[in-house]
Amino acid sequence: MGTTARRAAVATLVGLGIVVAALALWKIKVVIALLFMGVIVAAAMRPSVEWLERRAHIRRSAGVLLHYLVLLGVVALMLWLFVPRAISQVQMATTGNQLHHEAVHSTGFKHEILTDIEKRLKRLPSGSSLVHPAIEVTKTAFEVLVGIFFMFAVGAYWIFERDRTIGLVQSMIPRKHRRVTRDTWVLIDEKLGAFVRGQLILIAFVAVVLSAGFFAIGLPYWLLIGSFAGVVEIIPVIGPLAAGALAIGVGLTQSWHMALFAALIVIGLRQLEDYIIVPRVLGHAVGLSPLVVLVSVTAIGILLGGFYVLLAIPIAAVLATLVDVVLRDVDPADQEVPGVIFAGARDE
Repeated sequence: MGTTARRAAVATLVGLGIVVAALALWKIKVVIALLFMGVIVAAAMRPSVEWLERRAHIRRSAGVLLHYLVLLGVVALMLWLFVPRAISQVQMATTGNQLHHEAVHSTGFKHEILTDIEKRLKRLPSGSSLVHPAIEVTKTAFEVLVGIFFMFAVGAYWIFERDRTIGLVQSMIPRKHRRVTRDTWVLIDEKLGAFVRGQLILIAFVAVVLSAGFFAIGLPYWLLIGSFAGVVEIIPVIGPLAAGALAIGVGLTQSWHMALFAALIVIGLRQLEDYIIVPRVLGHAVGLSPLVVLVSVTAIGILLGGFYVLLAIPIAAVLATLVDVVLRDVDPADQEVPGVIFAGARDE
């Protein structure tokens, strides 16, 4: 009886410990997500940082700083080039006179859309009612900036700490599993890096091509819609659908011909991505089927929330790699990952 009681007590304590640990992790899930995003940033930078170290003899710390300066310069250039025009388009979109004129003189489905937009714009708060929301927005913006700084700081440190961490993990497992452990870790790192670099290329490509296409057909707010389509490209499945629906909806405010042209541009670009751009740029970087991507995005969105959808594919890629190595006995050293601009260390 005494032995049974002790075992029951130990089992209870272990169960309670697991529950407490799970609750603690759930409470700090934002921190965990930012850590994971920092690891992904490091995975994306690592090949080019190592290339600069080998070819140009630039130290890793200087290479990381150079990457961040280039990123900051690109963001500043984009703000300088596009923000003024985007602001003017937003002002046009929220100007009541032109919208009211079009709503009054239009008929049918177009009249209903414009009238609904006009009503919603009139409900926007103004004046003193915006003081409290402005404070909340400022607070949220500060928190976002802190989160971004934390993520990039983790990325910079992880460039130097990954190999040490792998060595520490290897020292705690049997010798026969050490090679597979390291190869699996490196494989995951290369997959995440290739995915991120490929996504950045696709974001820029989609934003530029759609903005140019919408400008060519005279779609209102072409820059806003094209930029929005590029940004939401990071949200699998849902993002492109939302961008296409927005373009068609704005086109319907002009004519069904405009909506048709916008739809053809979106569909044409989607086909170009699926059959030419994505296979050449991303290849099988993460090794996930479209069905797995769809299920992963939906599950992560329901369980964790909309923000964590950004991590759906990286999480699924990590889990799929572990399943291949642990359950299917796949040798990670034999797996190929597309370089996407820079080849991984195994391809050198």
